[in-house]
Amino acid sequence: MAHAFRCSNGRYAMLLTARYIRQMAKTTTCDQFLRGVTAYFRKQYDNNMLPRLSEHPEDRLTCSAIIFSRLNREIWMVGDCQGLITPLSSPTATDTNPQQSQLLENPKPSEAILASERAVEVRRLLTEGHTVEELCRNDLARPTILPHMIETMRQQNITYSVIDGFPIDRKHVRIIPLDFRPWEIVFASDGYPFLYSTLAASEEALARQRREDPLNIGDFQATKAFHPDFNSFDDRTYIRFKV
Repeated sequence: MAHAFRCSNGRYAMLLTARYIRQMAKTTTCDQFLRGVTAYFRKQYDNNMLPRLSEHPEDRLTCSAIIFSRLNREIWMVGDCQGLITPLSSPTATDTNPQQSQLLENPKPSEAILASERAVEVRRLLTEGHTVEELCRNDLARPTILPHMIETMRQQNITYSVIDGFPIDRKHVRIIPLDFRPWEIVFASDGYPFLYSTLAASEEALARQRREDPLNIGDFQATKAFHPDFNSFDDRTYIRFKV
């Protein structure tokens, strides 16, 4: 299945979603988007793939998306993305009050459980004599949760939402309406464990996490560690704008 596409399933899914968003009408509602992007993805699958994909969601083109509809004054969260919204005193305001900011999250139901299971296994490996550096380069604990991760994927668009070419259950899509005050909005992928109203602050928090807990088993837990050859443990996207 993966070899049927020119790049990884996740990246190809992201490109398809971006392409669909660019061409959709500005009047599109959330429900129309969910149906439209699903049909758009569906066209990428050969009919002979569908029985396999129905039984094995882990083989589907899959991504998450967070979208702001200016006409509808709504934020749509499909999958495990995150955001930050802060009311502004005026359209030209440059300062925000962090105390007024609201963090938006839409995590997978079992993500925290899997991260906790991995943390327990990492601590066990450390007591056996494995070093932090060794486990960052070769995360021996991750394979122990992979079967559970695959089982979680079998629940996509059943217990949580993703964009994958199969019907998206509306009840797992988070919609945040905004009033007509000016707002500052931050959208980000879950590669940022701590989200702030500036990219610099979010990057610094990420760097601090890497310095202090590169295995991601402390206050913040993840299903993977920081590999020494990469500057993060997961893909990350960050955008900030005002409306």
